[in-house]
Formats: sequence, structure tokens, C-alpha cells
Amino acid sequence: MGGYLIAVDGGGSTCRAALAAHDGRILARGRAGPANIATDPGEAAASIAEAALAAIADAGLPADTIRDCAALLGLAGARQAAATVRAFLGDLPFSRSELTGDAEIALEGALGSGDGVMAILGTGSAFLARRGDEIRSVGGWGLQLADQGGGARLGREALRTALLARDGVRPHGSLSRALLAAFDDDPAQMVAFAGAARPADFGRFAPQVFDAADAGDPDANGLLQTAVADVCEMIAHLDWPDGPRIVLMGGLAPLYARHLPPVLRDRLSEPLGDALDGAVRLAVRTFSGR
Repeated sequence: MGGYLIAVDGGGSTCRAALAAHDGRILARGRAGPANIATDPGEAAASIAEAALAAIADAGLPADTIRDCAALLGLAGARQAAATVRAFLGDLPFSRSELTGDAEIALEGALGSGDGVMAILGTGSAFLARRGDEIRSVGGWGLQLADQGGGARLGREALRTALLARDGVRPHGSLSRALLAAFDDDPAQMVAFAGAARPADFGRFAPQVFDAADAGDPDANGLLQTAVADVCEMIAHLDWPDGPRIVLMGGLAPLYARHLPPVLRDRLSEPLGDALDGAVRLAVRTFSGR
């Protein structure tokens, strides 16, 4: 079979692409900016092409190789963007393109063909479980109504709390002071930022919540306790009594792992691979029949 495979892991902050042979061997990798199809389809398409071209260049191949590649795209926002999918795929430079969610490729990467529960905790969040031939999912509906435990939701709530402290409704702590300082102690700047912010913009403040909570900041502790409770609720909904393992994925996974209750923390397992590994496996299955 001619050409190559492109596997894409497109998240709210970063898009990663792997150039692979039809047997699944990864030949090169590339990286670009956000690729959330629901938030900004145009930006997502540009990031996908940029990451794919970077992988092709890293392999020492000419740029027009991209036209002979079949692409499996695991993208944030895929569940919300059903109405735009056909036009979106038609704008991409690949010979063939298939779209799935970033959660589906993460599940494949984390569990392989095995059973278990997976939580993606990055800019957004999603929760999936595989038990035999059945795959169940909850969440993953975006920042406005879901994304429990996601960095964007946590960062947005931290900014809201900082404004409450600025107005004297709550006492100042290290988190509120640091967040206000990031906007020159000008609440109008913070409000203007929030009005135009995308999920990745909010998400960059999430690690500060964990750091401040570890330092004993009361507001950060409250925010983190709420986020952890949300994550636990979603995992518990998908779990079953003899569930073999729980896997956390995404940039915030190591931070959350330390804060889960022992009943869940003791069942955590390392993922077999990452979301891009899962995208490569699905690309092979989709385009090469292996």
C-alpha cells in the first residue's frame, strides 16, 4: 500500500502528529498549536497541517508527501462539532481523513484492548471505560457545560475567586494575589481577558491552583476539593466492583493523582501509551486493516 499514515492527537492547547508506516512504526513526529474543532475549526485545520508537515520534514520527506497520507484525527471538540465535520475534513490536505474524539484515541493509548476506566484531565476533560466489547463515556462536552476537572474550568474558577477577593467578599490569599498581579492588579484587564479567552487561555492558570493548594491557600484548596470531587463522581459512575484499573491521562493527571482519595489512588495504573500512540493504532486499524 502506498503512502504513509498520519495520526493526530489534537487538544485544546497542543496538536501532535505522528508519521507512521502502515505497520504502525512511527517514523517521525511534529507539533503545533491548538486543534479544538468545536472552538475554532480554522485554527484546528491549520494546526493539523502544520504538525503533519513538521513530522514529514522531520522524516526528511518533501512537503507534498502530505497529499499521499491517510490521516486519523483524534480531536478535542469532535463530539460537539458534528455539523461542521464534512466541510472540515474536505479542507484538509490528506488523501483520506477520518475523525474521532481525542478521548477515543486516549482510551486506545491508555488501555490498549484491555478493560478499565480512564480519565483525561487536560485543558478539558473526558471520562471513558472499556469492559469487554462495551465502551462507555461521560463528560467531554466542553467548557460551557462540562469539562469537570479540566484545566480551563479550574482556571476560570480561580479568576472568578480572585475577583471576589479583590472586591473584599473573601480574604486575599496567595492565589488571588498572584492572579491579580498577572493582570497588573486591574480587574478590568482580567474581565476583558475572560471575555475573549479560549479554553487553553483559562487552562494555563490551573497549575497555580494546585501549587497554591499545596501551600495551604484556602481558596485554592476549596477550588481543588470541588474539582477532585467532580473527577471522583465521573469515575465512580463508570466504575464497577471488580474494575481492574484506573488510568489518568492529560497534562494535569500527575497533579490530580496526588489528591484522589486512597480508594481510587490505590488502583491507579500507568497508561500503556499516550493518546498519540492510540491514534497510530487506530490509524493502522482504519486504513490498513490490521
